Amino acid sequence: MYFDTHAHYDDEWFDADRDEVLRALPEAGVSLVVNAGCDEASSRAAVDLAHRYGHVYAAVGWHPHEAKSWNEESAALIRAWARDERVVALGEIGLDYHYDLAWKQTQHDVLEAQLALAEELDMPVIIHDREAHGDCMDILRRHPRVRGEFHCYSGSVEMAKEILSWGWYLGFNGAITMQGARRALEVLAMMPTDRMLLETDCPYLAPMPRTDGRRNDSRKLPRVAEVIAQVRHTTPELVAEVCSDNGKRFFGLK
Repeated sequence: MYFDTHAHYDDEWFDADRDEVLRALPEAGVSLVVNAGCDEASSRAAVDLAHRYGHVYAAVGWHPHEAKSWNEESAALIRAWARDERVVALGEIGLDYHYDLAWKQTQHDVLEAQLALAEELDMPVIIHDREAHGDCMDILRRHPRVRGEFHCYSGSVEMAKEILSWGWYLGFNGAITMQGARRALEVLAMMPTDRMLLETDCPYLAPMPRTDGRRNDSRKLPRVAEVIAQVRHTTPELVAEVCSDNGKRFFGLK
């Protein structure tokens, strides 16, 4: 059985058939999903989905693209959501310099605020880091008590070694099936088995080859497991089992 540790089923790409897709996942071999929030509205939606489906859990937080919408009430909302047993992490949070959607300093401030909340609430974080490796690492080093994972890991082997030394996890998705995934594959080849997480980031990053459209969902996790199995000289079934166990341990699920 597969554990999709990072999905966005609240996204409008699922508006036409969201319930149908989510209901179908257990029979398709996907036993657990964490739906990650990106702002107030999507975090609320993530919590709602987690209450409607027994195999879905929620992460709540402000994505760097939405940093400008963070306000004095945001921390109180996260504290309130964190009391819900269906909420298992803060995320996705982090830095993104690829698009100019929020000032860098605004992103830094909002990330720092959410890391402080993670320390206060003793909750893991899901980190989004795109083209901001240096600044992201500098900020995280200032919060050694925080535990977390880098979703859609895109950094170097050296950076991965430091992150792993903190006891953190790394998440991998359909990006590893695409051209230019050499660094991620090198990381997968060297990292400990007990720190790998499987994810989709659906509806984004559908794995190659895209035989049934660009929209991704959790049923495409076996393709990601296939590539990891090839790199690590094992079977997709074992990858699925190990990564599911890792995900349960990371999010504190039985």
